[in-house]
Amino acid sequence: MGALGHYIEREGVPTAQISLIREQTAAIKPPRALWVPFMLGRPFGAPNEPQFQRRVLSALLSLFERSAGPVLEDFPEDAPASGDQESGFACPVSFASMKAEAGGLAHALREEIARLAPWYDLARKRRGRTTVGVFGATVEEAARYVASCLDGATRPPPVAGLSAGLAVKRACDDVKAYYYEAVAAQPGNLAAKAIENWFWRETAAARAFLAIRDICLKSDDESLKPLGRLSLVPRFVADGLAESRHERRKT
Repeated sequence: MGALGHYIEREGVPTAQISLIREQTAAIKPPRALWVPFMLGRPFGAPNEPQFQRRVLSALLSLFERSAGPVLEDFPEDAPASGDQESGFACPVSFASMKAEAGGLAHALREEIARLAPWYDLARKRRGRTTVGVFGATVEEAARYVASCLDGATRPPPVAGLSAGLAVKRACDDVKAYYYEAVAAQPGNLAAKAIENWFWRETAAARAFLAIRDICLKSDDESLKPLGRLSLVPRFVADGLAESRHERRKT
C-alpha cells in the first residue's frame, strides 16, 4: 500500500495509510502513514470498540493536515482488551516451564514449534490459507533465523536487500502467526486477547522475542533500534517487564 500511495499522489490525490509493520513502512516512505501497535490483521485494534476505532481513524485522517511527506507517526495507545475468555484458557500442548529449558531458548523454541505442528496443520486445512510466509517458505526457516539472533550469529535474510531490522521483524511475525493460528484451532471460540496473553506469558517464543528486543536496543544497527523500542514486543508486555525489573531493584 505504501508504494501504491506514491503512484496515487502523482495523480493529485492525497493518501494516508495504517501501518502494522513499522520497519517496512519506514523503508518504503509512503506519503503519510500511521503506525499502530496492534496484532496483524487488526488495523483498528479490536472489534466492537467503536470509540477506540474512531480515535484511530481520527489520528489517521489528521495526517492529511501535513502537506509534505513522507510522514510516519506512531499511534500512542494499545488496543483495548477483549472482555471475554481472557482467563481459564489452557493450551492443548504442554510446554516446559520458564525455568526448565534444557538445551537453551533456541532449542525450546524448536520444541514448541514441533509440538504445535498438528494444530497448525489443522488450522491451515480448515481455513485453506495461512499468514505464515512473510519471511520464508516455512516456519522452521523463520525459527532458525530467530535462533541465530539469540546466538549472535544472524544468518543472511532469504531476500537480498532486506535490512537486519526488517528481516528480524518478518521472521518473528512468521513465528508468532504460526503460534496464533495453531492455538486458535483448539476447540472453542477463543478471544484474541486470550491467545495474546497465552503467547506472551507462557511460550519460549515470547521469551526469545524479549531477548532479541534487548539485543536490538543495544545494537548499533539503526534498523534494529526501532524494532526494539516499538514493534517487536507489545507495549503492555514491555511496560510489565520494566515494572518487574524496577520492583526487583527496590527489593
